[in-house]
Amino acid sequence: QERVVESGGGLVQAGGSLRLSCAASEITFSLYTMGWYRQAPGKQRELVAEMRGDGTTNYADSVKGRFTISRDNAKSTVSLQMIDLKPEDTAVYYCNAHRIYRDPQWDTWGQGTQVTVSA
Repeated sequence: QERVVESGGGLVQAGGSLRLSCAASEITFSLYTMGWYRQAPGKQRELVAEMRGDGTTNYADSVKGRFTISRDNAKSTVSLQMIDLKPEDTAVYYCNAHRIYRDPQWDTWGQGTQVTVSA
C-alpha cells in the first residue's frame, strides 16, 4: 500500500529555518510528482511546492526564494528546506504523492506535520 510519512515540523521564530522530510514507500518513486501542501486554520489546503520525477519544480508565489524542494529518487524521499520563515507560514504541512496520468483522487497523502512560526 502506498504510503508517505512526513517529519521535521516544529516551532521556530520568524526569520528562522526548518527542513521537512517525507519518506515514500510502495511506490515507483520516479513516476510520481512529489509535493508539499499546507493548510492553515480556517483556510483551504494549498500547494507550497512540487517536483516532478524529471526535476521540474513549481512553487507558490508566497514561498518563492525562501523554500526549496528537493528529492532523492534512490531513497524515495522528498524534502522542503524553508528559510526566512514568516508567521503566515504557520500551518500543517502535508506530503503528497501524485502518480503521473492518474486521477488526483488517488493521490497518497501523509498525516501532516505542524509548522508554527512565532512573531
